[in-house]
Amino acid sequence: MGGYITFSGGHRLLDAGISGVENLDKVNRSAVNGMVIAGIMRVLLFLAILGVVSTGAALDPANPPASAFQIGAGTLGYKFFGIVLWCAGITSVIGASYTSVSFLRTLFDVVGKNVSKWIIGFITASTLLFVTVQQPVTLLVLAGSFNGLILPLTLGTILVASKRKDIVGDYEHPSWLLIFGILVTVITLYMGIKSLSGIAALWS
Repeated sequence: MGGYITFSGGHRLLDAGISGVENLDKVNRSAVNGMVIAGIMRVLLFLAILGVVSTGAALDPANPPASAFQIGAGTLGYKFFGIVLWCAGITSVIGASYTSVSFLRTLFDVVGKNVSKWIIGFITASTLLFVTVQQPVTLLVLAGSFNGLILPLTLGTILVASKRKDIVGDYEHPSWLLIFGILVTVITLYMGIKSLSGIAALWS
């Protein structure tokens, strides 16, 4: 599903007052919808690029996804990819900024009193960083690698919390979900470390 950005959905549900065991169905429905939509979009993107490279076309190393769209549909495809990337980028920036502030406002009163301003500040800082660095592929790969570590760390924390009565109350987390959760945590942690190691080797 992803890393840091997954918290934005949970925080939005809490802001809307949707919490507790009585709202478990709503939470599950929200999570499943997010995973299904994200899964479909990733499969479609993979198939689109696979269709291009299967013809023997060589992708541009500087921007492989954009070149795949350009090869497949010309200038129109290239422009369309720009729109798609912008939509993906702006929603991720807004979601990550909202989530960051949502975490910080529970720790610092000054953030809690000026939530909107802090969110705007995070968005502005992210935009300036992206414009300054001007290496979209490098930033995407690096962000993806760090996200690979966020998921196992947060999932592991949630699994531990699911067994603490002072946190979840009378809720009983199914044992089979706990086992699969631990398995996913271990696998994703290994993959995240391996991904970062590969990037470090390329930059060294």
